[in-house]
Amino acid sequence: MSKIALVDDDRNILTSVSMTLEAEGFEVETYNDGQAALDAFNKKLPDMAVLDIKMPRMDGMDLLQRLRQKTAMPVIFLTSKDDEIDEVLGLRMGADDYVKKPFSQRLLVERIRALLRRQDAVETGEVGDTEETKVMERGDLRMDPLRHAVSWKGKDVSLTVTEFLLLQALAQRPGFVKSRDQLMDVAYDDQVYVDDRTIDSHIKRLRKKMRTADDEFSAIETLYGIGYRYNEE
Repeated sequence: MSKIALVDDDRNILTSVSMTLEAEGFEVETYNDGQAALDAFNKKLPDMAVLDIKMPRMDGMDLLQRLRQKTAMPVIFLTSKDDEIDEVLGLRMGADDYVKKPFSQRLLVERIRALLRRQDAVETGEVGDTEETKVMERGDLRMDPLRHAVSWKGKDVSLTVTEFLLLQALAQRPGFVKSRDQLMDVAYDDQVYVDDRTIDSHIKRLRKKMRTADDEFSAIETLYGIGYRYNEE
């Protein structure tokens, strides 16, 4: 049974969403502010967190920033329908997905299941011995899907599930272009729609993380209007 942490200062959302998730077979922990959630996470991490952005004591952005210093667990943001800036910032900071309020609880459940499936595929290798699960080396890049491990020039780089899958898809065929639609198919289930900006934000975050290992990292090339390409160095 997967444990989901739901963090929101709206008690109605906490009550209704937790009831839905429990009915779907999830174990749910609820928190009404970011600091309370962080205190609990420092003791034991859940399998996934669903975070509101605007909360007292510690908001969702601050909580995500602190989480990304210690874990790559999947995170979904809950955003207001007009908060496009928050959506972009959240993705750049390392969120895996976002759902706009007011939202369909069925949609949220599908997003949660999709992220957990991807997490399982990356971390456990239950998909079998395929190109997606074998250790891959491309020049200075080394990726081990079964350990969810990435290194560049021997230095470890911590990636979220989404970032890992995008890098893997690009690096599997150096020199070949992947369109944004193709990358969406890699990173998200068919039932989940995301726009181009979401993929672009993940790629920007991915580049930033790779540059923590090498300031001159430039293996991921943008082809404007077309997509992205991995160039083996």
